[in-house]
Amino acid sequence: MNPIAANLFKTVRLLPRAALILAFLAAPVLAVPMMRADAGSTIDAPALKKSGVGFVLLVSLQRG
Repeated sequence: MNPIAANLFKTVRLLPRAALILAFLAAPVLAVPMMRADAGSTIDAPALKKSGVGFVLLVSLQRG
């Protein structure tokens, strides 16, 4: 077998492995824009009730 054919055979043998590795590396990058497009996938924390204790503490500590 001549050197050009041997080189070509090696390259063709490596192509499926390289494509598989590239697919595994590209999958998360390609999945991010799809997740950002859906506005319903955001989970927000419930809003906290403001009790006003901070103002009472501020006023009571300034009595001195």
